[in-house]
Amino acid sequence: MNRYEIFLKVIERGSFTKAANDLGYTQSAVSQVIQTMEAELSTTLIFRSRSGISLTPDGEQFLPYIKKVCYAQRELVEKSKEMRGLEHANIRIGTFSSVSSNWLPLFMKDFKKNYPSVHFHLQQGEYTSIIQYIKEGSVDFGFVNPDAVTDLETISLTSDEMLVVLPYNHPLVDQETITAEDIANEPFILLDEGELSEPLEIFKEQGIKPNIQYRVHDDYTIMSMVENGLGISILPELVLRKVNYQLVAKKMEHSIVRTIAIAFRNRKTMPISSRYFIDYMVERFSGMG
Repeated sequence: MNRYEIFLKVIERGSFTKAANDLGYTQSAVSQVIQTMEAELSTTLIFRSRSGISLTPDGEQFLPYIKKVCYAQRELVEKSKEMRGLEHANIRIGTFSSVSSNWLPLFMKDFKKNYPSVHFHLQQGEYTSIIQYIKEGSVDFGFVNPDAVTDLETISLTSDEMLVVLPYNHPLVDQETITAEDIANEPFILLDEGELSEPLEIFKEQGIKPNIQYRVHDDYTIMSMVENGLGISILPELVLRKVNYQLVAKKMEHSIVRTIAIAFRNRKTMPISSRYFIDYMVERFSGMG
């Protein structure tokens, strides 16, 4: 209990005795606190009489400032408690490769500048497995397409277009855009994202059955397979930004856009470190817009 809170309690109760009883202090201890404040401010703050107490004119002038200092100190204590909660905290994230290989490392680096004791634990997966990680509690939150989510809270961050990925010598590289019909009979390497697949949804909408030859969980393995002529694929633009594979990426005539969101069970019960990191990412993406 800081002295400003004691002063405000005395004013609220209109009595040193009642304030002392509320606070669990002796009356003399409360009186000593007020006398110390008055000495520091070189004035009298409270009139004392048999009928009770009241603020002096100087007390009236100082009251709003005392309140501000009191509330600021409370906020400081709360912030200190929160910061202690972040000491050596673990932030457990379910993620897929296009996110974990691009902007997530930069966000973690910047976040650790303010909270250097925080530790990150990344658990790789795809939509279905990440959702399961969240529900079973092995991660605090995860990155998903919200269309794949049920029974979880989500916060959408950004959108990401998916592109057709071709070998350099493929006949379709000269076309400006690619249609689903163009690639219907091509050997197709499917990025396996679990129960939801954005490319398969587009094929289904257009009544086309792709020639799926391979199902692969890892984007980079797919790019290597395409480079070696094993087939073509559709991959998120995000993962294609920092690659050295000999590939050509083309837009679909009917664009495929996925939403990247954060999913979690319950924000109120989430560790404070993870809540802070989510808030930080949401703020960063808002700034990007």
